[in-house]
Amino acid sequence: MNSKKAFLQPLDRIAIVCILLLCLLIGLLILQGDVVKPSVRNFSWENKKIGADEVSFSLTFSRPMDVKSVEENLEIEPPLAGKFSWAGRRMVYTLLTPPPYGTDYQVQLQQAKDKFATNAGSKKVIQPFIGKFTSRDRVIAYIGADAENQGQLVLYNLTQQQKQILTPKNLVITEFKPYPNREKILFTARSTSNDDLLSVKLYTVTTGVSTEENKKIAAPGKVQLVLDNKKYQILKFDLSADGNIIVVQRGHRKNPSDFGLWFMPATSNKSGKKAALKQLKSEPGGDFIITPDSKAVAVAQGQGAAILPLQTDASKPLDFLPQFGLVQAFSKNGTQAAMVKFNTDYTRDLFLVTNQGTQKQLVKTTGSIVNCQFDPASPTLYCLLTQLLPGELYQEQPYLVAINLKTGEQKPLMILPAGQRNVRMSISPDGLGLLFDQVKAQQTNNQSSSSSELITDDAQLINSSQLWLMPLSKTSTAIKPEQLPLAGLQPQWLP
Repeated sequence: MNSKKAFLQPLDRIAIVCILLLCLLIGLLILQGDVVKPSVRNFSWENKKIGADEVSFSLTFSRPMDVKSVEENLEIEPPLAGKFSWAGRRMVYTLLTPPPYGTDYQVQLQQAKDKFATNAGSKKVIQPFIGKFTSRDRVIAYIGADAENQGQLVLYNLTQQQKQILTPKNLVITEFKPYPNREKILFTARSTSNDDLLSVKLYTVTTGVSTEENKKIAAPGKVQLVLDNKKYQILKFDLSADGNIIVVQRGHRKNPSDFGLWFMPATSNKSGKKAALKQLKSEPGGDFIITPDSKAVAVAQGQGAAILPLQTDASKPLDFLPQFGLVQAFSKNGTQAAMVKFNTDYTRDLFLVTNQGTQKQLVKTTGSIVNCQFDPASPTLYCLLTQLLPGELYQEQPYLVAINLKTGEQKPLMILPAGQRNVRMSISPDGLGLLFDQVKAQQTNNQSSSSSELITDDAQLINSSQLWLMPLSKTSTAIKPEQLPLAGLQPQWLP
């Protein structure tokens, strides 16, 4: 009982052995250095379907990396030009141009090294990484012009070669605008049972297509009324770039002085109740287009073009350009606009106007400036123009042209048959294709026309219309359009 010898308990012995083993292991690790290889912890585009509005992806690493070795060893197949930026262990790759649609991509990283060397003086090599993503399918929408689908809204997937009819036969589509998420299309249409060819209503229809993976979406072809025509006649509409605002130009059926612009949210509230339509109180105007930031509308007003805020009291324009009578198009970022100047000698000038106040004349024509669109992938403006043909008979020759916005150089793409002013064109979101239609029409009388027939804006009866696809080359190679096996008009790319 009084023995001075101390005896260790079994639990103490086990603890001492564990401590000695841990010290031995720690010592071995210190001698050998860190043997765990660096790795990619997160790839922001992994298994995603991306569009032209998504311009950058990121890689997050498990530890700080040698920047130069990562940038030299990162491979994208097919190649996508871009630039690097870093924030600690996170690398961001920003594309210089939108990714070509309908393509599968693979991102690979091997042989990249850690930022810090081991005790042995060498840098650890990253664990091989392979990531995959795809771009959206190439999808177009158009109004059918054949006997089977005349007047109906048609969706065609060029990537998968699939066709989908979206609207019923009792509606004749007149105009349409796709939503940026591809899930719906906003359109005006008249009923085949109504003889009044100007009695259009505003609708949406589901496409069955989504930009989000594994999202539950509505089946294609679900039509919903947005705005009726009981008191007001719907003349024109536009959908904002973010898909949240609709602007409508209307005129009262019994009071011609009650004419102007209205705006409303493009989606119903959470309770399912339709949002209220609000009038834009300002001076009467003509043609209009919503600005890219979705906060204002550019409208032809008086002897110029006014930029009006999207609020009920828009009596004070944000800006007014008295020398221009029409805004043809905005660049995607809103820093540039293509504007038309109407001259006293009946000629027209096309100007490039920037948000810095620069005004640069691009084109002067004796004919018309029908449509212009900015290329999302290069400093190019594509335009459908006409020139007045010599002779006693007034006749315009339409043609497509690409204008280099840096040099002002014009590159003619195609001359269209004389008299065809009803051509519509659409630039693909990746900037690699131009859609246009060729409409054959004849003069008619609205009163003698059938409510199911297709009529142009200048009251001509459409006999037939064919769709064409023109690849847009960034080189000097000659461009040849391809006739698509689709009878339709007003073709548009889905975003």
